[in-house]
Amino acid sequence: MRAFRRIIQILAVLAATNAWLLFLSLGGGLPGTAVCLLLLAAFLCVNLWPVPKTAPTKRIHQLSVGCELLRLFLVTATVNAVWMLALLPSAIRQLHSAGYFSGLWMVMWIFNTFVIVLLEAVVFWNGMIRVYLTSVQLGLKHRVLAALCGWIPFLNIWYLTKIIRITAEEAEFETEKWELDEVRAENEICKTKYPILMVHGVFFRDFRYLNYWGRIPRELKRNGATVYYGQQQSAAAVEDSGKELAARIREILEETGCEKVNIIAHSKGGLDSRAAIAHCGMAPYVATLTTINTPHRGCIYAEYLLNKVPEAARQKVAAAYNAALKRLGDENPDFLAAVTDLTESACLARNETTPDMPGVVYESVMSYCKKAQHGKFPLNVTYPIVKHFDGKNDGLVSVESAKWGTEFTLLEPERKRGITHGDVVDLNRENIPGFDVREFYVNLVADLKKRGY
Repeated sequence: MRAFRRIIQILAVLAATNAWLLFLSLGGGLPGTAVCLLLLAAFLCVNLWPVPKTAPTKRIHQLSVGCELLRLFLVTATVNAVWMLALLPSAIRQLHSAGYFSGLWMVMWIFNTFVIVLLEAVVFWNGMIRVYLTSVQLGLKHRVLAALCGWIPFLNIWYLTKIIRITAEEAEFETEKWELDEVRAENEICKTKYPILMVHGVFFRDFRYLNYWGRIPRELKRNGATVYYGQQQSAAAVEDSGKELAARIREILEETGCEKVNIIAHSKGGLDSRAAIAHCGMAPYVATLTTINTPHRGCIYAEYLLNKVPEAARQKVAAAYNAALKRLGDENPDFLAAVTDLTESACLARNETTPDMPGVVYESVMSYCKKAQHGKFPLNVTYPIVKHFDGKNDGLVSVESAKWGTEFTLLEPERKRGITHGDVVDLNRENIPGFDVREFYVNLVADLKKRGY
């Protein structure tokens, strides 16, 4: 049925783009006009409803529509190009022949080509605008490259097929995820005994419309989880962030009436959470702490760079950062304190005075890259530096530094693509082959529920 529908759509577009020739072949007049109007109506229907509306969300539907229109354009534009090139020699011969109609064929050929270009452009831009507005996986890179390659013959066709493949895979993947969640929604596999507190890392904040954790919280909520955010400042000393988190935990307990929370903390957020538990009296109110890519033993490269950068330069960078983040909501950001607390010497010293507290389950997760190009800027730049000083890493944190607690999970890349420091919290909203980040967190929280947390 799907193949039949596509054939009908292709024929409708081909007929509509050559309606002028059909009009002439029917001798014009009322019959020709009626056929042309009918073909244009079919062309309009194809552009508005190229696929049945069966997608689970409006975004996925529009993405699917865009893919279908681009496929349609690729096929019909190719056929029309071959068709008009085949007619060109005949038009040229007629142009050089004697008689009244010597130039008429060429005029007709030019006009029909103009109609084809115009209508094919409608199909193309209808599809391209839809995928540009709805695709997450295209990212800025593919959008810019597609715009540049569009001006280069043959290369533009190759890149168009790439755009179609990326967006079609995205639509299929998102549809499958939605259907999976629909099937298991009633089971509420992520409805834990205690709410989930998600704690961000350094240099980021919890914004309402720009979620640090990407698509993860929504996926957890769809499967029954109750999710809260740390809301600590973007950059501060670990102890100061720990105090902020302690206040946040008290606020959540008061709001929900729960006895405890389950903390999932990324990067420096894991250090902040440990400080809140051990130094701010939060141990009785935290059931579990799962740290994600957290530098428990610090970063050797951070200490090296901090010592190498001149004092004046450090102060200048810190002042610029602190001023910018104050405008975004931080009350008292401290760039240098945050960076210093991530060094190896600071973390090792803190570990001596920050014991794991009885009654709290400590667990850790870590991922890593295989090549620098697996990460987006700046992780692709920092990866080789971290590898030189710290060994196997995710672009910022080494595998050895992240090991903590009673259970350690190392996320092994199944394919060539590694899992970076940002990938593990869905920072870039990228679907990574071999690693479904949303499903990983669903399973993580589902496991907490199974264990009674």
